[in-house]
Order: sequence, then C-alpha cells, then structure tokens
Amino acid sequence: MKAIGYVRVSTEKQADSGVSLEAQEAKIRAMAVVQGVELGDVIRDAGQSAKSLNRPGMARLLDLVESRQVDTVIIAKLDRITRSVRDLAELLELFDKRGVSLVSVADSLDTRTAAGRLVLNIMVSVSQWEREAIGERTRDAMRFKKTSGERVGTIAFGFQLSADRVHLEENAAEQEILARIRELREAGYTLRDIAAELNGQGFRTRKGSAWKHEYVFGILKAAA
Repeated sequence: MKAIGYVRVSTEKQADSGVSLEAQEAKIRAMAVVQGVELGDVIRDAGQSAKSLNRPGMARLLDLVESRQVDTVIIAKLDRITRSVRDLAELLELFDKRGVSLVSVADSLDTRTAAGRLVLNIMVSVSQWEREAIGERTRDAMRFKKTSGERVGTIAFGFQLSADRVHLEENAAEQEILARIRELREAGYTLRDIAAELNGQGFRTRKGSAWKHEYVFGILKAAA
C-alpha cells in the first residue's frame, strides 16, 4: 500500500510545541511502520490555518488522491487536516470515491475498518452539534443584550453609548436626522433625493461626510 503523511501548523508557537511539524511527522512515520505501509512522503503546510482547505500542501495532497497515486493518508491528529465539519465531510467523500483511507494517530481512527468509519461519523456529528449549540447560545446571549438595551456589535444610527459604556441611549442629533429620513421616505422621496435633501440642509453622516443614497438605504434597513 502507498501512504502519504500530512502535517500542519498555523503559528510559530505551535511549531515550538508538541504539535510541531517534526513531532507530527515522527508519529506518522511510527504509525506507517506499525501498519506496514510504505510511506512515500510527508507533505507539510507551515503557517497555514485549518479554516479552509486552500493550502499549498493540501492542494498537493488532493492531487495525489484525485490521481489515485495514494491508498492511505496518515495524519497525527484530525484537526491537523481541518477544523471544519463541512470540509471534513467533503474530504471523506473524495477519499471514499478514490478508495483512499484516512488514518489519524491521536484519534485512533482508521477508515479502512467499519468501526473506524463509525467513530469518525460520530465525531463529525458531535462536532456539528457543538458548533450549532454554540451558535444558539451566542444568538440567545446577543438577543438578551439587545432587549436589555446593551450594545450588540455596531451601534445603530441614532444611538450612542451611555456613561456606563455598556448600555445605549439616544443621540439627539442623529435622531433628528433619522426622523427626517423617515419623513422624506414616507413622502415618496427616492434614496438619492433623500441624500440630496440632507446634504442641502447641512446634515452630515456620523463620520462627517456627505450623504449618499447607499448610506440612507443602510440606515432605513437597520431601522426597519
């Protein structure tokens, strides 16, 4: 069997730790000996994030898989190849189509076996659940902050931070402009007409620049 190793670090700090490229490669070579496979090469991605598959080393690995020049891909740990559940699912689909097995040393995974495929599918499902659960908690927290009058992200036009630097309060000058924008819009003015009217009356944006129709659209959309 022909095997290829893949190692990755995203920062210099990682390179000096237990997940250094050298440490990963040592584990991969040891696993190749244990499994009795011929390790052709160990592909490296140094200083590359796992947020996407757009990496030089990964591109080379995928070329080898696509051209059926490798039977097994060995990694030190699953998060070295990707941290994205979606990307992992796509990789596994490609590997399966090309008859390539994925072996992860730290995770004790080998997709050549039914048990290995089962464990990996469970891990993918759990990772997906964790990501969605975190998203739900974040949305709930943001919603609570918003209903409590606390700042959430960019401060909406017409408001400003209060003295406690946590809650929001109305900005009188911006509220005047906001009221004028709504009044003109209800009167049938176009976005460009509203911008021209505001500029003609001497009003300026929060940054002190002249009004443009896209600014007016953004404010109306946010205030809807």
